[in-house]
Amino acid sequence: MEYIVCLHHNYNKYDSYYKNIDNSNYYIFPQNSSSDAARDLLYKDQQIAMERRATKELELLNKENTVKLKELLAPKIKMPLQKTRSGAGFGSAAKEKIPTNNPKKRAMAAEQAKIVHRDGVLRINNALSPGLTDQFRSYVLEQQQLANIETSKDPHLSKSFYGVENQRKNRCDLQLSLLRGGYAADRNRPSGDECEDSTHNDHDHTLADALQELLGEDGTLRFLYEHLVTMDGEFYELASVITDPGSIRQQIHPDLPYRDTAPLYVIFLALQDVDEHMGPTTFLLKTHSAKENAIFHSGDVVLKDEQLAKANSRLATLKKGDAALFDARILHCGNANDATKGSTRALFNFSFRNPKVTGDLGYEGSIRPGYCGAMTLRDVSDALVAYENGDKDPFEKYADGLL
Repeated sequence: MEYIVCLHHNYNKYDSYYKNIDNSNYYIFPQNSSSDAARDLLYKDQQIAMERRATKELELLNKENTVKLKELLAPKIKMPLQKTRSGAGFGSAAKEKIPTNNPKKRAMAAEQAKIVHRDGVLRINNALSPGLTDQFRSYVLEQQQLANIETSKDPHLSKSFYGVENQRKNRCDLQLSLLRGGYAADRNRPSGDECEDSTHNDHDHTLADALQELLGEDGTLRFLYEHLVTMDGEFYELASVITDPGSIRQQIHPDLPYRDTAPLYVIFLALQDVDEHMGPTTFLLKTHSAKENAIFHSGDVVLKDEQLAKANSRLATLKKGDAALFDARILHCGNANDATKGSTRALFNFSFRNPKVTGDLGYEGSIRPGYCGAMTLRDVSDALVAYENGDKDPFEKYADGLL
């Protein structure tokens, strides 16, 4: 996901990893800080250093593209001919299509996966329908309001709602609940038709509706994820990344330490049009390789700056409902959401882990802790089949994700 620095009381080794790759620009807050004032001062110093380096990186990326970065576009994919086999009928000339579910979509997914493997990122237009995208955005912002209300009452509840502490100015990643009713259904949850939040009717489950369009049996991303991680891929992240005007530009980063095999495939889906003033994500194409990773983590500032200056970068100015699917090893960053020309940018963010990669990834995904390791793509699919067949709360057995 877009990298967000954690405060000392939410420290983990992922922060340490980023400190090590550029310790002149990152400060890790001490876990035993005795003063909120000292912590806040360190935080401000960190933000200044990060912003200074991020500005330098933007200058380097624009060195070869003096006007502006090129837009990340959805590729025009030439579909391969469908395979056929000889079958019964009028002699050997008779043909029969190989029996598969949605062979055209599966063939398209195979071609899309080739692009992800080659470039590290793929744009998919119209992944989510416009009407549902609007509904989902409203739902996410309502959830953010509920989270703000609860955390204003008790700041210690922050970890129940946010992937990091809610103290990064104008930016948060909001961990979503899979229950119908969302946060309104957290804890002491009524059963059946009694469960209803104040903004949606009894039959609404906006998150399930969105997942159905994306990952259901005929979903727009279903076959691509099957191709990338199989049905055994772990559901690793489930959140919304939200930035408001005034959010600063991030430093360029991968999401996790390098592995030879892609560990994680991530989705950023735009819940509104994202223009250049709203902090769209910049991706550096083909930087998910061992060679590019070695340069980026070499500790040689000159070599690293040369890498950025020569990078083939793309700006993900997505339209409402469009998605960018990326290999978590690729170098990328969120840009600044302009204080005057920008507006709230909300992205639906989820990912699936490659089951071929075992052990600690060195990156804790943005997902409620009770959902960690609880579901695979197959489990999500089964729940969505149940939802299609009339189950109003198909993820109920996974509860609210809180521990």
